[in-house]
Amino acid sequence: MTMNPLYFTAGPAATYPTVGKHLAQALQDQIPSISHRSNQFRSIYQDTFEGLKELFDLPAGFGVFFLGSATEIWERLLQNCVEEAGFHLVNGAFSKKFYDFAHLLHKKAFKQEVPFGQGFLPENINVHYKAEIIAFTQNETSSGVATPVETIHQIKEQNPGRLVVVDAVSSAPYPIFDFTKIDSMFFSVQKAFGLPAGLGVWIANEKCLAKSELLESKGMLTGAYTKLTSLWKFFEKFETPATPNVLGIYLLNKVVKDMLAVGKDEIRQDTDLKAIMLYDYLRESELFDVFVENPAHQSNTVIVANTRKPAKPIIDALAKKGFIIGSGYEKSREQIRIANFPATSVEQMESLIEAMQDLEEQGTGNRGQGTFII
Repeated sequence: MTMNPLYFTAGPAATYPTVGKHLAQALQDQIPSISHRSNQFRSIYQDTFEGLKELFDLPAGFGVFFLGSATEIWERLLQNCVEEAGFHLVNGAFSKKFYDFAHLLHKKAFKQEVPFGQGFLPENINVHYKAEIIAFTQNETSSGVATPVETIHQIKEQNPGRLVVVDAVSSAPYPIFDFTKIDSMFFSVQKAFGLPAGLGVWIANEKCLAKSELLESKGMLTGAYTKLTSLWKFFEKFETPATPNVLGIYLLNKVVKDMLAVGKDEIRQDTDLKAIMLYDYLRESELFDVFVENPAHQSNTVIVANTRKPAKPIIDALAKKGFIIGSGYEKSREQIRIANFPATSVEQMESLIEAMQDLEEQGTGNRGQGTFII
């Protein structure tokens, strides 16, 4: 392996190129030691909020809250926005876990499920009549299936009285959401934002807050110290109820500014270009196949490929060349996963593809035949 391997893993992922200098500056300025009740922290929080507001084109009426992980946000969202029942679109491991969490929290949960590797067409989505929320996993990290944002917007238009909540853990900031047509979106920073793990970002609107207030008025438990009403109260003065991951918020602020400096459109165009390069190679490959068959549902940020030979030797061989990729989630013996996040460049993606092509040259070039030696 080279001294500096390139990470194409889906999370923790490659760190954004500027993280090192920001971390060094943070330590020099003793950012991890500042009080979350200080003016300095309030300034960092407000600056981060303003950056995210610009990055996502957030309209008025949305709050941004910092928790420990997206997994924690599943809990908080279900506790604060569901009185009795929710509806979940399930097409992989993480959308299934979101659904399972509802049962663990003693909520009724209805699901519409499709086989692993498939997505949802808006005309086939049948929202349960009892559902108070409609939960989308926009980019299913386990399968590489993306739900088009137009589908999410359309379902909201058809269900204006229900809260539409979106897990964008392995896609944000790539999708262009219309936040007048979704009520909540959340992500964790160790994926496409290229930051150390330990920070979840929850974006929610005043409709979510109103639902939380309604549940509290009925005597329901919406959480303890980090319930939405408490988070929102402190957000209004750019504070948090408890001591947060101050360093993580500081680094997120800096990376968001860096992304804005590059340009939102430029980042998305680079992501598209890298995805096209990789998908084009996989389609022509003698060693790999594209897993997600429907082009409309193929993720541009987490790309899953079937392998015509056992996956582990391929992953190990690429690691020896300095390229770290992920194994499949449910089909780990016969799949690989490759993250396509802003932290990796077009040139780095080209290098990965060249390394994958080199592996093919060790075989005969015949599909499913030969001696493929790594």
